[in-house]
Amino acid sequence: MRQLKTAGKVAAVRKSSLHHQVAQDIGARILRGEFAPGDLLPNEAESCRAYGVSRTAVREAMKMLTAKGLIISRPKIGSRVQPKESWNLLDRDVLVWYCAAAERSHFLASMHQVRDILEPEAAALAALNHTPSQLKTIEQALHGMRDATDPAGWNVADVQFHVAILWAAGNELLVPFGFLIESALGTMFDFTVKHNQTWRDAYWLHENIVTAIRKRRPEAARKAVRALLADTGAVLAQQARDSSREKRRAKPKVKK
Repeated sequence: MRQLKTAGKVAAVRKSSLHHQVAQDIGARILRGEFAPGDLLPNEAESCRAYGVSRTAVREAMKMLTAKGLIISRPKIGSRVQPKESWNLLDRDVLVWYCAAAERSHFLASMHQVRDILEPEAAALAALNHTPSQLKTIEQALHGMRDATDPAGWNVADVQFHVAILWAAGNELLVPFGFLIESALGTMFDFTVKHNQTWRDAYWLHENIVTAIRKRRPEAARKAVRALLADTGAVLAQQARDSSREKRRAKPKVKK
């Protein structure tokens, strides 16, 4: 009897994975612009052949994409890509596809703007509202950054640090933004660390944030986060200038 139950679970996982894989591929293609807003997706039969799956898997994939705001399905018409303003970019999957598909400089600038709006106030709230266990989680993430032996380890701890502060703010409506922070910051930090040879110098900027939160000083927490974001902004601005110079040098010179 136990074996039958296990087999059933494995079959369910495989079935679930199939429709998720189909949704993932189509969703990523929508975010990359292969399917533009207003386009009709291939019909059910075509998708079955293309992905080698059943109609049930295709239908479940379409349901997933509909729930994420990427498409709308109508009987006898098919599935049409929704306008960009309908896309749920706070959905984990959609955000991952967006990070992969967006033009890098645009993504980094947009993400930095979001951080500038969100994180200083979240830190101020965390200074006022954190619990002992939430403070411990923030401190553990800081220690993870201190003990990191390479940029990859630093980035993991850095993401945990910022997510922990968001949770410590004590506002349930901020929690969904944790998905944004968790999914997108990793991509951003990978870039900034690669283009900042003194990335470890940012440790003390993070330490200042923890100190302000621990002492329950909201204004100091705000200022500490803004100092960190200014440091990140300087790295992004320098990289944008370097990239612009490289593009100008790469342009072929037109002979007069």
